[in-house]
Amino acid sequence: MSVAVVVGTRPEIIKIAPIIRAFQNRNVDFRLVHTGQHYDYELSKVFIQELELPRPDYSFRLRESKPATQIGEMMIKLGRTLRRIDPKLLIMQGDTNSMLASALTGVKLGLPIGHVEAGLRSYDWQMPEEHNRRMVDHVSDFLFAPTNLAKRNLENEKVHGEIFVTGNTVIDAVKQHIPIASRKSVIMKKVKLGGYALVTLHRSENVDNPYVLRNIVKALTEMPIPAVFPVHPRTATRLRQYKLLENLSSSKAIQLLPPIGYFDFLMLMKNCKIILTDSGGLQEEATAPWIRKPVLVLRTSTERPEAVVAGFARVVGVEKHKILKELTNILEDPPKLPDISPFGDGDAGEKIAEIVKKVIL
Repeated sequence: MSVAVVVGTRPEIIKIAPIIRAFQNRNVDFRLVHTGQHYDYELSKVFIQELELPRPDYSFRLRESKPATQIGEMMIKLGRTLRRIDPKLLIMQGDTNSMLASALTGVKLGLPIGHVEAGLRSYDWQMPEEHNRRMVDHVSDFLFAPTNLAKRNLENEKVHGEIFVTGNTVIDAVKQHIPIASRKSVIMKKVKLGGYALVTLHRSENVDNPYVLRNIVKALTEMPIPAVFPVHPRTATRLRQYKLLENLSSSKAIQLLPPIGYFDFLMLMKNCKIILTDSGGLQEEATAPWIRKPVLVLRTSTERPEAVVAGFARVVGVEKHKILKELTNILEDPPKLPDISPFGDGDAGEKIAEIVKKVIL
């Protein structure tokens, strides 16, 4: 009897990689399924090879792009695949549409479901991920919570599944991949600016709103330190549409980069002074002992409050004056960051694999 491991996006591949390696170390039989959620499916396949992971046993090419119809298409294809595998456990990570489709399919097929990174809550219903993670948690039989706070969230909601506190596999991923990135990445040879802030921006509520995007762009052009900004394809489209790209590209203190790989990104994080982002995962990665950088969260809420409590992250919203004020505060009075991450010691994958082998299989 095997475990079906489902991934759909590159962040999920990164976070599931430590579990796959731990399964391999323990001879846990598994089948890897790639839903093809990201439009750059071919890049995802290359990405899996770069991380030295096994090729997916099953993978899909999706025709639909709208969320509701895409989830439906994934459920149909996952249903056929999971019936073929007939796994003893369906395991997934995170809060994307792929994970919701996987969980709903598993429920309808009567499969036990394990959710990695369970219990995260932003309490912000503007976030599609908040809907997804809540639904997945409430149909899961085994919930792998990264922190005690996540466990309390699940207990307060009276989920029916069994809860295990394991840490977050993203810390494992940084630990395992930083040495590879140091050998393979050449991105720092391309960076022209020293003492830079690393910027990422991709969330729809930020980049699809011209008022919000304009505010953030103004903040970036007025920052007291240089910025390195790998531009997400969705963000690039909106910057052109709202005629804001020139504001950034004409600045000598901002270096725009095309989308970059995971290893390059690890090196950019390792060498920056501060991170400005609307990403959830980066709030966790920044706390890893091998990165340890302060983060300004360009959102009005976070599902990673542990990073805020530990002193790594500050939620600053999207107004220019607040972003610049907090940035100046950190530069003038750098916070003393903890040596350990609130998201674990880098052994979450091993813990999850041990639980799967001993408790579930």
